[in-house]
Amino acid sequence: MNAGHPQGTVNGPPVLLSVVVPMFNEQESLPLLHRRLLDVVGELPGGAEIVYVDDGSRDDTPKLLKALRVACPIVSVVRFSRNFGKEQAITAGLHLARGAVVVVMDSDLQHPPERIPDMIEAWRGGADVVNMRRRSRADESWLKRQAAGSFYRIINSLSDMPIPADVGDFRLFSRRAVDALNQLPERNRFMKGLFAWIGFPTATLEYDVAERAGGTSKWRFRALWHFAVEGITAFSIQPLKLASKVGLLSSSLAFAYAFYIFVRALAYGDPVAGYPTLIVVILMLGGLQLLAIGVLGEYIGRLSLESKRRPLYLIENYEPALVHDGRHAAGNAGEAAAIQHHDE
Repeated sequence: MNAGHPQGTVNGPPVLLSVVVPMFNEQESLPLLHRRLLDVVGELPGGAEIVYVDDGSRDDTPKLLKALRVACPIVSVVRFSRNFGKEQAITAGLHLARGAVVVVMDSDLQHPPERIPDMIEAWRGGADVVNMRRRSRADESWLKRQAAGSFYRIINSLSDMPIPADVGDFRLFSRRAVDALNQLPERNRFMKGLFAWIGFPTATLEYDVAERAGGTSKWRFRALWHFAVEGITAFSIQPLKLASKVGLLSSSLAFAYAFYIFVRALAYGDPVAGYPTLIVVILMLGGLQLLAIGVLGEYIGRLSLESKRRPLYLIENYEPALVHDGRHAAGNAGEAAAIQHHDE
């Protein structure tokens, strides 16, 4: 069992293109995804590899990947010892990719592989990073659209570094951009932020999101909430500053109210409201204190995780590609395309 991260030290000949595909329980979409990827890389000169990163799948995804690796020599298969998360799977793929350019894409075919040549063309035009922005979110529920819009507005208002809206993990990186990403050691991986943080010349293309090829989305509202908190705390300290400002404001209001009561008592002889006023003030200040402690706890908790310096992931098994010629792989496309679920 190997611990991440190797940071691009894998031996092997360089190739033009590496396609990194993180996956978790994707047995339904994997065969079609692989066929469409082969159709694309088979037309590219310069060699290619497809790096499938299995994030601890519990269905038949590992069996399918093993069969694909035998049938298609440009396939590399990485299997984690358990489920570490999509961000870690992307990180592992970037560490192990050998390509002059690396494309990261999802395994559910909502990211069309057929756009990869356009991304490579943008790279040839001088871009080190090619972002793929979805044209529309009409396929999503109203609640998810509003949540996504609110997330980007909030994080871009809090962070000094803008994160492009409606740009997911479907991106291309040049070798120097990949090497820069591989130098970032933090355990709390908010990849959208890291992708934006490295800078470099960037191009943006648009694409239409397709329907999922199979299965259901792994994202739930609770996971999206944790993802948003991760992004905000990873790239902004404004919540800490905001807690201080709220504390200062509440203290100022408390002193002003105390002065008001004191003046009324002296000038008009009004009795000071006792129990109700005291309860309201205590509850208000107590709530503000708990909110500030919660914000502080988020940052301290992440500092604690970073200080332990545990590996980002553990690799149970890694089988690198045998060859890196996409045209050779295309010759085996018939055999690879025939691989289906073992019950079919």
